[in-house]
Amino acid sequence: MKRRQFVRRSGLASLAALLGTEIVYGANLPEGLPLLGLQDPDPFKLFDKDPGMTVLNDKPWNIEAKAHLLDDAITPNKFMFIRNNGKIPEGIDLNTWSLTIDGEAVQAPKTYSLEALKSRFPRYTYQLTLECGGNGRSEFNPPAKGNQWTVGAVSCATWTGVRLRDILEDVGITDEAVYIGYHAADTHLSGAPELEPISRGVPIAKALQDETLVAFQMNGKDIPLAHGFPLRLVAGGWPASASGKWLNRLSVRNIVHDGEKMTGSSYRVPCEPVAPGEKVANEDMCIIESMPVKSLITYPKTGATLPLGKALNFRGHAWAGELTVKSMEYSIDFGATWQGCSVKAPANRLAWQRFQGSAQFPKKGYYELWVRATDSQGNAQPMVLPG
Repeated sequence: MKRRQFVRRSGLASLAALLGTEIVYGANLPEGLPLLGLQDPDPFKLFDKDPGMTVLNDKPWNIEAKAHLLDDAITPNKFMFIRNNGKIPEGIDLNTWSLTIDGEAVQAPKTYSLEALKSRFPRYTYQLTLECGGNGRSEFNPPAKGNQWTVGAVSCATWTGVRLRDILEDVGITDEAVYIGYHAADTHLSGAPELEPISRGVPIAKALQDETLVAFQMNGKDIPLAHGFPLRLVAGGWPASASGKWLNRLSVRNIVHDGEKMTGSSYRVPCEPVAPGEKVANEDMCIIESMPVKSLITYPKTGATLPLGKALNFRGHAWAGELTVKSMEYSIDFGATWQGCSVKAPANRLAWQRFQGSAQFPKKGYYELWVRATDSQGNAQPMVLPG
């Protein structure tokens, strides 16, 4: 009984520390009953996010930006979307954090401390576009399962770290290397320690690209916890699920990685176009790799008004996965006609591109401004999102 009382008192002390104040009638709290004050934390304070962000889920946390919040050339943390599959890790100790490289296609497993990664390899910084594979899901018809992302599950921050290819060259990989798979410190929502919430990866060719980083900084500072502190794989231009957060192990595989959310229908699309809602056999589904061409108007905010006769100056970003955006067009007549507008070159490969233009309106009334991007292979955005 004394031991149970000690455990209960120590548990109450821990809860009080989390709340930042004494639990006055804590002795009366029924054992196992969660405190309401700890059930619904303010995500904007918790993750240093702008209150204009939209929370789609809290178990796990999934948060997106509105289009006008993404107007910065380099996305700040406060406007970066959060997409999680499990619980964010707690109690991270930088002194003991390490990265292990193993798998069927390494000469021998090797482990690096965080300090060794930072000191032994050259550092690189790239601005890289990360977009959730489900961005735009809310527009699908028929509806698709999952969080109903609108347009704000995309970002383009600067990432600093070491090239994955340099690490793999130091470890030594064999000719059998086909894929890399990541493993991380986040935990399954069920609490089962043997389950991984997500363990995806990329083909070895993507792993060896100059821009594929094992990163430890975002926008010149330590990566925020919600975005993978202290170590994250960053593979720009591909679905952000390929950029594993809280990274502590990478497996070099001699097969396509078969970790959690790499099999079945997860992060897969039909290999060939199909009618909306049509059933597709598993063998006809392909893993999402390079993301498709897309654009986003970030200024003005939806609902803007202006005096008759005044031009509307607009701007935004466009991106095309592994490709570049070749041209941009805009329409004020629901896609009946299109006019060109300017688009800048990316800051580096796999960064989004800034576009801007000016539109004139013939008479007073309601208008919609549409834009569409065309990539370097001639693929243009469709007028209506396919189901």
